[in-house]
Amino acid sequence: MSGSKPRLVVGIVVDQLRTDYVEQLRNLFGEKGFNTFMRDGQYMRDVDFGSAGLDVASGTAEVLTGSWPAYTGVPGAMVYDSETSMMRPVLAAPSATGSYSNNSFSPEGLRLSTIADEMAIASDGKAQIYSVAADPQQAVILAGHAANGAVWVNNTSGLWATGSYYGALPSVAQKANVRGALTHRVDTMQWRPLAATTRYIQAGTGRAPQFSYKFARNDRDLYRKAVLTPGGNAAVTDMAVDLIGMLSPDASRPGMVNIGYTVAPYRFANGDAEAETTDAYLRLDAQIGRIIDAVDRYCGRENAVIWITSTGYYEAAATEDKKYRLPGGEFSARRAKSLLNSYLTARHGSADYVAAIRNGNIYLDNKAIEARNLSPEAVADEARQFVARMSGVERTFTRAEILSATNPTTLALNRSYDPKTGADILIQLAPGWSMADDESAISTHNKPMRQMPVMTPAFILAPAVKAQTVSTPVDATAIAPTVAGILRIRSPNGARTRPLSF
Repeated sequence: MSGSKPRLVVGIVVDQLRTDYVEQLRNLFGEKGFNTFMRDGQYMRDVDFGSAGLDVASGTAEVLTGSWPAYTGVPGAMVYDSETSMMRPVLAAPSATGSYSNNSFSPEGLRLSTIADEMAIASDGKAQIYSVAADPQQAVILAGHAANGAVWVNNTSGLWATGSYYGALPSVAQKANVRGALTHRVDTMQWRPLAATTRYIQAGTGRAPQFSYKFARNDRDLYRKAVLTPGGNAAVTDMAVDLIGMLSPDASRPGMVNIGYTVAPYRFANGDAEAETTDAYLRLDAQIGRIIDAVDRYCGRENAVIWITSTGYYEAAATEDKKYRLPGGEFSARRAKSLLNSYLTARHGSADYVAAIRNGNIYLDNKAIEARNLSPEAVADEARQFVARMSGVERTFTRAEILSATNPTTLALNRSYDPKTGADILIQLAPGWSMADDESAISTHNKPMRQMPVMTPAFILAPAVKAQTVSTPVDATAIAPTVAGILRIRSPNGARTRPLSF
């Protein structure tokens, strides 16, 4: 590259990528893939996101904007809609239309600029910017506001889709919908452990892993299940390679393709999904190798920047068998709402004080509270103290407590809390307890709470970046400014941290 700006940038965000898995499996990875980054790039072993309650949407937004979820407009994949008393996708665009999609998403709710936006601005709109991910909201965040296109999987048809915000579906995606999208091959897909996975698991447990997944056409969750497997990652790679291949980037018209993958524990597995997760890492390594090959083929690695990061959190898949008699239980949102309403009615008179309890968050009806000439803050504090005495509750936090953040726990919550959509009270369950969202029309039962802080990695591969391993913690909000610095463009407009120096 000899001092010139990169012609191609490839950003990869892997949901729930963990450092320990990458390091433990390194000897089983191929020469390309993760080993290329660990050998030739900047390998940051411990990236600290500093935020509580992350998911694929909020973690991706933190990386791409360089700011915390409280400011990005994406505090989580789902937010509470007070008008409908329902949870809705944070980036849903009901008034927009989709291409090959029965619903649409747009970045209009994303309040900050991203790396992709700053690249578009720096090139005077000439940059060719695309994203691809199975998850629509992740694809939108990866694309940002100024991209040429964002591509995701329609989870009811298996076709590649986009939203009207980005215009027509890219031509390579339209062609794939005719011949190569998931819908054409999902019923021939089968996920079984690789030989290397079998050897690795058997060496540690003495038992060969036993799993096999097929995807039947009559399963209403067919594509939701399929995209969370290595087959879903492979489909994303197919599209990413096609997008890279159509760019022909040069100095005046640089290219960017941002990609979303997953190695999250397979939520449809029986048991702890340890074998499935191991297998997913080994197969993801091969997909990253394919991306490197595509960069070499279409642009040359000497003209490119490739970076990888995690979404900064981990959700264990396992539900402990009752035979082990570990403490725990299920917290019923419906029962909690009834008890809390009865308590507040006894204190202040009859009213529906609690609007809803969703995903461990309590939303009070502040209009009803104010109509009785009561202070919403005082009622919230009363409610918090009452709920804190319920079985399974470890801690409760009010909006005021979170916004005034006085300790590390509330600071992490503060960084994740959006005052515009946030709850009045947050419930933190004790380990072993699960939340039953049975208060809403569609009842869901979550996995038991397990506090699992894990190390998450990041990698940057670029001619201007020397190869080294960094073991000291790195702030996740520094990733976007650092990539921007390598590209010689501005940091995103809400970035919280200076670029790292290499």
